[in-house]
Amino acid sequence: MVRRIDAAERRARLALRHRLTTDTRTDDPVEVARSLLALHGTDPSSVYVGAWARMRDGRVADVERALYEDRSLIRFMGMRRTVFVSPLDVAPVLQAACSRAVAARERRLVLKMLTEAGVADDTAGVAAWLAKTEEVALRSLKERGEATAADIASDDPRLSTELVMSRGKSYEGRQKLASRLLLLLAAEGHVVRGRPRGTWTSHQYRWAPLAEWFPGGLADWDTQEAETELARRWLRTFGPATADDLRWWAGWTKTQTTRALTQLRPVEVDLDGTTGLLLPDDLEETAHPEPWAALLPALDSTPMGWQNRGWFLAEHGPRVFDRNGNIGPSVWWNGRIVGGWAQDGSGEIVCKFLEDVGADARSAVQAEAERLAPRLDGVRLTARARGRTWLEEELAG
Repeated sequence: MVRRIDAAERRARLALRHRLTTDTRTDDPVEVARSLLALHGTDPSSVYVGAWARMRDGRVADVERALYEDRSLIRFMGMRRTVFVSPLDVAPVLQAACSRAVAARERRLVLKMLTEAGVADDTAGVAAWLAKTEEVALRSLKERGEATAADIASDDPRLSTELVMSRGKSYEGRQKLASRLLLLLAAEGHVVRGRPRGTWTSHQYRWAPLAEWFPGGLADWDTQEAETELARRWLRTFGPATADDLRWWAGWTKTQTTRALTQLRPVEVDLDGTTGLLLPDDLEETAHPEPWAALLPALDSTPMGWQNRGWFLAEHGPRVFDRNGNIGPSVWWNGRIVGGWAQDGSGEIVCKFLEDVGADARSAVQAEAERLAPRLDGVRLTARARGRTWLEEELAG
């Protein structure tokens, strides 16, 4: 018989595995990241707010310690060319299964832009020029220890070569090679983002050689073995889910997804009429937790974990997602998105419910807002790497 898992049980799994209930919270941001595979990090503030939502008493210093002192978390470019923060035991799998393909595409793009910039006469010459310039950048970083893109651009004229982005488009722009090259070297596992130049909300990072920051570097995985392992970890974290959910989340092709799942051989389950997948040893029914509320940040890893979100989102998508499919700050009650939150003109957290949730839910959400406010400590969060959602526009006004 095919195991049936309804939306209520999926929400219970989400709550417990993503540490969103009071009983599942932790004191360790590394455990938070591991429970999600990785924290979404394109917006730096999402890393902190997402961790705090799942910690008993998390502060800025706790997350910074893990990132920059203990170095038990690493920030890198992974799935869908997106920045994530993950534990050191998860990062090598993500690197091999996702970042390598991102790096290959990025290298082709950089070579194309350098060809257009005329750095050499032919394809072989451009590739050789880039290889030498990479050596210069890595040597500069090693000598400096840590440096910004602007710092290393000043060390050699080649690193200040101007690249034209989106040539011929209405949004055409220009960028120095140093910035683009560091992104490429990071995707290939040679350099790592270190401390930001500003506060914990800043996205202007210092860079360092990965081997200097993490002695020994990241474990080297075979690509296909890493894809299978990532599919296994993803199903443990986000299952039951569909093959399309995995393909979208990982940024894989259909061939990659099919290959990984064929090796993994998950069990098919019935998700209210849709075929879902679960690991063979993960079929036991999940007990429902006590009622819980959460205020999750924009781009949080939980709502961004599936492509098909109807079972926790209902009809609220157009109000809490921007036009590019990025979620804004969301309000959760018992495994469902029931509203959103933002900061008003004075910086106070304000919530808006998109349905009647009852007094208990309102009280629990208010308690979460009061728990988050002192952690923000007057910091104003702004939309980064995304547009403001309809709900944010309304609340900010």
